[in-house]
Amino acid sequence: MKSSHHILIRTLLLGFSVILFSGTVAYGQTKAEQIDELLKEYLAYSKFNGSALVAKDGKVIFKKGYGMANMEWDIPNNPNTKHRLGSVTKQFTAMLILQLVAEGKLDLQAPITNYLPEYPKENGDKITTHHLLTHTSGIPNYTSFPDFFKDVSRNPYTPEEFTTKFQDMELEFTPGEKFNYSNSGYFLLGVLIEKLSGKTYEEMLDEKIFFPLGMKESGFDHHSDILKNRATGYENNGNGFINSPFLDMSIPYAAGSLYATVEDLYLWDQALYTNKLLSQKYMDMYFKPHTPAFGSFHYAYGWMVGNEALGNTTDSIAVITHGGGINGFNTQISRQLSDKSLIVLLNNTGGAPLGKITQSILGIINDKSYDLPKTPLASKLLEVIASKGIDAGVAYFNKNKDNKDFDVNENEMNQTGYQLLRSDKTKEAIQVFKLNVDAYPKSANVYDSYAEALMKSGDNKGAIENYSKAVEMNPGNENAIDMLTKLGVDTSNLTKVFEVPEALLESYIGVYELMPTFKITITKEGKQLKAQATGQPMLDILAKSNDTFYLKEVAAQIQFIKDENGAIESLTLFQNGQEMNGKKVE
Repeated sequence: MKSSHHILIRTLLLGFSVILFSGTVAYGQTKAEQIDELLKEYLAYSKFNGSALVAKDGKVIFKKGYGMANMEWDIPNNPNTKHRLGSVTKQFTAMLILQLVAEGKLDLQAPITNYLPEYPKENGDKITTHHLLTHTSGIPNYTSFPDFFKDVSRNPYTPEEFTTKFQDMELEFTPGEKFNYSNSGYFLLGVLIEKLSGKTYEEMLDEKIFFPLGMKESGFDHHSDILKNRATGYENNGNGFINSPFLDMSIPYAAGSLYATVEDLYLWDQALYTNKLLSQKYMDMYFKPHTPAFGSFHYAYGWMVGNEALGNTTDSIAVITHGGGINGFNTQISRQLSDKSLIVLLNNTGGAPLGKITQSILGIINDKSYDLPKTPLASKLLEVIASKGIDAGVAYFNKNKDNKDFDVNENEMNQTGYQLLRSDKTKEAIQVFKLNVDAYPKSANVYDSYAEALMKSGDNKGAIENYSKAVEMNPGNENAIDMLTKLGVDTSNLTKVFEVPEALLESYIGVYELMPTFKITITKEGKQLKAQATGQPMLDILAKSNDTFYLKEVAAQIQFIKDENGAIESLTLFQNGQEMNGKKVE
């Protein structure tokens, strides 16, 4: 399966992917020097390219840009570079909503049809603004719709026009019953803001937040505007980058269309310690942990509230945080009220491990040990192939694959293979994909990619063998099924649904801790089992056998493990060639 299918921010279980690190404790360096060293290493490995700001005790102790805001013109990122925020937008939308509540224009517990009479009453009469703010409305998430990014995301819509894309859909659950992250809900909040204020969402942002706080470098991002210091969005492509796909910004709207600088987000952070925007009553409501979400975290209004690990230790600190991802960008803002510290990371190459970087910076500013990234073996492999040929590259990989100084990563190996395949170096690509198969024999995706390269080379027998293996391991791999059909294979038996006894499904329900800050919550809706990882939306998991389940959206599997008495004691997650065991804790 092409790497672009599963490495973008729309890959919903990206949080499952874990990079291995080594611990570091720095002596004789200032905190700013340690942060700079950390981010320089991530830059060197193409794992961070953007702007960063860190504050401690309410004062900025570090701000700097890394890599390029525009690679074609060699324009560097700086603290004043404007980046798209993605879902960090949601906290600003929630602030505007609470300001309307404070003005007496909106009741959070009233049905939204009181304010949006044109919204279908069958659903709207059950949904409140509180449900929208906390992702408990049950409205399907439009960014998860089939072919959304391919068929819809490039087209301009008015807010009212786009609302029709989801307003008549059946709710996923009774409003208020559970949490399920939904951009649709926050899109609808923007419509509410416009309806109640008589102004556009953008005008309200400027009038109620940006102008009062002096946030002159923030706003609603319009592709057509000439915007000084705006970063271009890129995506990783093996050892290089490509321009990210176009996205019309009317689509993310109140769920994700803002831009800002790290410096402006510091102004925002500082204002949230005051009552400049809201009285204390509503500020308390804004940050209240309203509903359980993402493992041990709770969702407030546009924020997540919980505890984050300090570096690579078992110690943690209370945080108010949110991340964002949008074509070519990913972002993270993390606030620690106990010491008024702040970490803002704005990255314009998509998919950077900002959660890991944030944990390391938290370790630095709290004098704890922390992690530095290792050298990606895939990058070195590509360099050796380019300079010395594929045989030397294979030898180099085999020599260093167990070397603790290198990071061996399935996704990065896959990207390397596709970079070679796109360059018509099919023989080299086949060898790289074969290395990935040997390194990650329990990953369905590596067989899919290997099969694609074999098919391109004319080896249909090998392609059928590996596509079949991919489907055997992950029956939800529709790409492999389609390719087998094209190769003349009868696939009618590959799409059968395996039915698990109801009592067995019930026994899997619970919370499983894979790491102190990473859990998977298993729930059941009817006969459908669902999984939700820390920091990720809820997804269906489909049965492959009585104890093994797979996901259609991502090349990942979950196996449930019984203890000697037959009770479910843990689960094992298989993804990106890695196995992670999680003990059942709830």
